[in-house]
This record gives sequence, C-alpha cells and structure tokens, in this order.
Amino acid sequence: MKTYFRFTALAAAAVMAWGSPALASAAPAQKPNIIFILADDLGIANVGSYGADQFKTPNIDGLAQSGTRFDHCYASPLCGPSRALLLTGRYAYHTGMTGNDSGPLMKPENETMIPKILRPAGYATAMCGKWSQLPLQPSDWGFDEYLRFSGSGKYWNTQAGNKSYTRNGEEVPLKDGEYLPDTMQQFVVDFMERHKDKPFYIHYAISQVHGEILPTPDSAPSTQDQFKLYQDNVAYMDKLVGKLLAELDRLKLRDNTLIVFTGDNGTAQNFAARCTLNGGKALSGKKGEMLECGALVPCMISWAGKIPAAKVTPALISFADFLPTFADLAGAAVPTNRVMDGKSFAPQLLGKSELWPRDWIFVELGRHWYDREMNWKLNEAAELFDMKNAPYAEPLVSTNSSNAAAVAGRARLQGVLTQLNPAGGILDPGDGSGRHAKNVKRGAKKGESKKSPAANGAPTRAETENGAQD
Repeated sequence: MKTYFRFTALAAAAVMAWGSPALASAAPAQKPNIIFILADDLGIANVGSYGADQFKTPNIDGLAQSGTRFDHCYASPLCGPSRALLLTGRYAYHTGMTGNDSGPLMKPENETMIPKILRPAGYATAMCGKWSQLPLQPSDWGFDEYLRFSGSGKYWNTQAGNKSYTRNGEEVPLKDGEYLPDTMQQFVVDFMERHKDKPFYIHYAISQVHGEILPTPDSAPSTQDQFKLYQDNVAYMDKLVGKLLAELDRLKLRDNTLIVFTGDNGTAQNFAARCTLNGGKALSGKKGEMLECGALVPCMISWAGKIPAAKVTPALISFADFLPTFADLAGAAVPTNRVMDGKSFAPQLLGKSELWPRDWIFVELGRHWYDREMNWKLNEAAELFDMKNAPYAEPLVSTNSSNAAAVAGRARLQGVLTQLNPAGGILDPGDGSGRHAKNVKRGAKKGESKKSPAANGAPTRAETENGAQD
C-alpha cells in the first residue's frame, strides 16, 4: 500500500507533461498487437472455465488454456463506469463517470484514453461495438477508426433504435437479415488485415449478452424459451471468438497478439439466479449491485509463447490496470499531469515477477464504493464483510467483533479509503445509484424498493427484456 500512496502523491503533483516511457524491463522486443474483447453483462457463471453449470465456451476457455485466467478481476457493477475505468485507468471519482448518465462529465481535455497513449508508440487503433454511455465519438478520444451502435444489446434491425450503425462518422443502414455482431466481426478482421504490418490496438465491445435476448443465426427457428436463447447467445459469442482466433492464425498474427477477454460487469438480473457454478452453487451479487459478483468478471489473457500457458492466478487486478499494462508492453508513455490509479502487471503477466502489484482493489458505482482485500471488504458505510467464502457468500462482520484478523482488516482497509478519499472527489450527480435515470423511474413505477440489504447498501435495479440501457 505504501508504494501506491507514494505513486499517487507524485502523480498528483506532477507538471503538465507526458510521463517517461513505461518500464523497459517489461517491454518485449517487438510491440504486441492488442485485442481487448469486452463482453456485455457476462459474469463468471457464464464461462465454462470458471465452472459454469449452464454454458459451454470452448474457444474462450482455450484462451485461458493458452494463457492466464484471473479469478479476481474487478470492473464496476455497471457498463458505463466500467468502460471509463478501463479506458482511462482512473477511478470514477476522478473522471466523473460514476454512473451510466454521467459520461458528459468526462472530456478529452481532462482525460486520456488508451488509444492516445498507444498511437505515439506506433499503434493503429480501432473501436468496434458499444460506446453509448461514453461521451462524444471514439475518434474524439484517439481511435483512428470505429464502428459503433446506439444503446446496448443490438443484433437485428427489427429492434427499435437499431436501424443503422455508425462507421467512421457515417450512418450505415443495417440491412434486413444482417446480424450486427457478424458485421462488427468483419470490421475487426478488415482492420487487422489492413494493419497487419504494424502494431494495432482494437477495443472490441461486443453486443452479447446484453438484452434484448434474441435468436442468433444459429438458433433453432422454433426456440421461444428465453434462457435457451440466452445460452445460444453465449455460444454464438464464443463462436465469434473462435473465428477471430482463426483469422489471427490465417494472418500469421497470433504469435504477436495479446488477446484479453473479459466482461464489463456481472450477470444481468433476468438470468442471474440460473447462472450457477460447480454443481448449482449460487453467486453473491449480480449486475448493478455492490455484492461480489456485481463487479467480479471473467478475465483471461493470452499471448502465445510470451505468457505462460494454463496459468490460473488469484491475484487482484482492476480494470484500471489495463491502461498502464498495455503502455508497459508497448513501451508507451502515460500521463503524469493527473493521478493514475492503475498499476501495470506486465512483468507478472510475462512471468518475469511473482510479486503482483496489488494488495487491494477499489470498486465504485454512484455514491457507493468499497475497498477489498483477499479476505475482507469495507464499504463507504464502514460495513466490513468476510470474503473468505466469496463469490458464494460475504457475511457482514459485527462492528463489535473482537476477531483479531477482522479488526486488523478493517484498519487496513479504512486506511486505504482514507487515503483515496472518494467522497472528496466528483460525486454522482444523480440519485446515487449510478443507473440511468429513466431506469430508476421505471423501477419506481413498478414499486421497487430504493434499497436492499442484498445489494450491500447499494440501490436495487430493474432490467427489462427489451434491452434497458443499464
């Protein structure tokens, strides 16, 4: 922890300049291509290698077998804050992206996203897929090319608000019978083909498996059961991953491409109860909640011949850590004119160090946050939770507990929160839940309670089958 606090103090006091190149000790001789595949609403119980009971994901599991699987990777419990955290390497109370409606608080003059860091290092950059909660266009943040759609969970042009997509500033009609995930995949492959002779970075934000849950091109025509269609969508997503890997092999790029596969938050409410692990074990939390599986996401990273194969690590990593890690691998510079919350784990990823850079992670949504070690979690209400049996249970620890480990854990975590001081940063401008305001109103009309003990002090959330933007 001392290293982190020393770093943030230096960063906060730095002059208006770019930092020196990332650590040379972690940078490989050849800059890797980087493909970041970001699934939507995909929790750990949706992925086979984590022990999913209801889903098979052989291609995604193959990434884990060829690289490293992370058992403690944390995003934010909702998509907008997760994507901002990932792309800026900064916590929400620094960027203002505390919820799905607060994107306009982020401005290019105040924040630097991954593409602007990698482009000076010689990278071609592309964004493909979901961008709706983030402000402006991907090109305003440094992406050379982009294909984006409006909203979330878009597949066919039969959906409201899905009659077209935007490609490099041009509106393109989505044709009858055209499956948008396939079109997005074609865009990614075309970009790889055109830039195969120089390093590239692709932020690939796929549609699956956000609602509206619709048949895929592989679904049986008569399928009506929503959970079966949900399984079909997970399977089709896995198929797209497999096809992308085949394209990398065809282009002879696999050996110099770092591939990250992860999700932006936990499983959505409509399906969370049926998404169990290891023989029917229910998980604690889901999308939109501050319980463990609101922010805990699947993550595997593969780079053939560079990252040790078939490795599983319990190390804690945050979405904020990807920016400095990519900069480290690319030999790129990171900003020094602001606090950078991420920590590079490039040396550990490459097997050059066993000492992972984090003792704790920080998760924030709306006006709720927590700090988590391996065995304990402390939230903004000073509630301490025992995490030894997570992700299945996280019981509240009494404030009167005399357990020495719990007392010490509370003191350590409170020290971290005091140093971070999220309450002194940019606070959520909405109702504090981080949800879209229209979804809050929809929930109120349905008579939802504002708070729920199951949400660990965070507001509950409603999701609808027609694809709520949360």
